[in-house]
Amino acid sequence: MAGHSKWANIQHRKGRQDAKRGKIFTRLIKEITVAAKLGGGDPGANPRLRLAIDKAKAESMPKDNIENAIKRGTGQLDGVNYEEVRYEGYGPGGAAVIVDCLTDNKTRTVADVRHAFAKHGGNMGTDGCVAFQFKHCGQIILAPGASEDAVMEVALEAGAEDVITHDDGSIEVITAPYDDLTTVKEALEKAGFTVAMAETVMKPLNETEVTGDDAVKFQKMLDMLESLDDVQEVYTSALLPE
Repeated sequence: MAGHSKWANIQHRKGRQDAKRGKIFTRLIKEITVAAKLGGGDPGANPRLRLAIDKAKAESMPKDNIENAIKRGTGQLDGVNYEEVRYEGYGPGGAAVIVDCLTDNKTRTVADVRHAFAKHGGNMGTDGCVAFQFKHCGQIILAPGASEDAVMEVALEAGAEDVITHDDGSIEVITAPYDDLTTVKEALEKAGFTVAMAETVMKPLNETEVTGDDAVKFQKMLDMLESLDDVQEVYTSALLPE
């Protein structure tokens, strides 16, 4: 949407996450464990695990922590059995929200998520009530300054689905989840581009602008959801003021 900065929104989100840095390791360890459990402990044959390890290394996670998480996932070490669960709903102003969790106690998690929605004027809905408004895909973000033509040539050759240049000059590359995401990311880095973010996401197909009091309440709701121990990721179609 014109006038809004994709790059500023990404940086703002990253800043909020960095402020909760103590929980980042915990979330990454959970993701590595579950990825290894579902797809095996070899990152070469498990793109979800490879992506999780890359993110852990970017956060300077010690190698032993990564290896132990993989071993817990493959059953070589005892550990907590986490389940993947998704909750959906609407925030103030009507924008859609998806909350992805890894939990060992779904009763606790659903109560915590429902409370966060309700406290700030949102509503938790039923399974599938908003998922159709999002696309499961790989998303790569490059900071403003990269050549659109050069990025497009490398990304599309490596298997990207789309390349979008935003008003602020940042470039967004869309891929299929996991396999293509890691392939395109590695191709861009090999070509000399700096990748600011590479994640598998639920990307909103359309954004809903939320302003005024609703925007304030929406941000508080997002912050509360992201602070929950069982929450891994929160996705929204809300376009909030910078």
